[in-house]
Amino acid sequence: MQIVIKPGRPLSGSLRLSGDKSLSHRAALFAALADGESVIDNFLVAGVTRAMLDALSACGVTWVLEGSLLSIQGSGLHGLEPPGIPLNCGNSATTMRLLAGMLAAAGIPAILDGSDGLRRRPMGRIVEPLRQMGVPIQASQGGTAPLRLAARSAGQLLTGLDYSLPVASAQVKTCLLLAALGADRASTLREPELSRDHSERMLAAMGVDVRVEGTQVVLVPPQPARLKAIQMALPGDISAAAFLVVAALITPGSELELEDVLLNPTRTGLLDALRAMGAEITLVDVHEEHGEPVGQILVRSSTLHGTEIDGSMAVRMIDEFPAFAVAAAYASGLTLVRGASELRHKESDRITALCSELRRLGIAVEEFPDGFAIHGGNPLSGGVVSSCGDHRLAMALSVAGLAAEQEVLVEGAEIIAESFPNFVDVMRSLGADASLVA
Repeated sequence: MQIVIKPGRPLSGSLRLSGDKSLSHRAALFAALADGESVIDNFLVAGVTRAMLDALSACGVTWVLEGSLLSIQGSGLHGLEPPGIPLNCGNSATTMRLLAGMLAAAGIPAILDGSDGLRRRPMGRIVEPLRQMGVPIQASQGGTAPLRLAARSAGQLLTGLDYSLPVASAQVKTCLLLAALGADRASTLREPELSRDHSERMLAAMGVDVRVEGTQVVLVPPQPARLKAIQMALPGDISAAAFLVVAALITPGSELELEDVLLNPTRTGLLDALRAMGAEITLVDVHEEHGEPVGQILVRSSTLHGTEIDGSMAVRMIDEFPAFAVAAAYASGLTLVRGASELRHKESDRITALCSELRRLGIAVEEFPDGFAIHGGNPLSGGVVSSCGDHRLAMALSVAGLAAEQEVLVEGAEIIAESFPNFVDVMRSLGADASLVA
């Protein structure tokens, strides 16, 4: 499939996005471990969350999805069943890493596998600390999927973990927190920088003793290891909102209002970076729902200038760099990104992919091992680019076409269904000249 974006139309309107992807993953899996029925509204229905739900079904969890309303009958950690088939995690590293933590705590045998792209993602990051806890787990050569977990003796608890993560990663942290639910004592995790903290917030709301101090989190496993059921509506996905925010900023005459968006401070690095570039972005009615900050984002087209990103800011916007790079291309002057080597381990090598595809649109880009430099402010030429099998890159390149000199055609656009299935429909509803063609 291809997306064709033609320039020239301002964007306007107000909308509420589907539920945050990170929260959708966690809400589904945590609810499966709870006592009784959990109901989750505005659940993200996409390729990656389908993989999670299918895997939970294979483990004996009962759920019903009606539109975006998900009901899950919790079976508890020790009510899970060994899956009779390998669990296909699709292209989702979040699904694989979170399931590994759950299965480790439950002590049931399983094989976790996925797409060719997922088989390239580093899984040694979870295998090593899980083994320290006593989990019988093996990865393939090179520390990648498929992962194989053997059964553990009934009633055998894992060993509580004291561990410093070499790289800040919410997926690794959540995997280990889930495994810690089946441990014999408290587990302590430390990160070099604070990654997104949705798991800590949600587990605490479900009755787990989770203690957070700076970049350290301590989980005291409940006995028995069960969680309270949840009833919640998920806020809109801040990572999906990123593309619409940048779209409005670079398209003259645009003005958007995004309602009920997740505004967790570990996820709003992009908004801070764009404001530093001169973006007119306003947050309205910020309040807390189920332990997470939520509010409205008002954004108007703005004249942007270059900036520098490094350190903790890179962690706070790690999934938003494709959208950010487009803003940098339209900003005057130099934008420099360092300390973002984790981008090389996403759905694609996002540093190389971003640089190569932006060059095809006429942007001057320099590539570094841990980032890139964009010399912005010159007109984008338009042309044909590739998604490189990366849903976020596909959407970012589509947005880039909104103010280019000529239309932009993005090949491999079907990958967008992994996280934002109605992306083109949303863009068109806001006024963009966008079409999806076979």
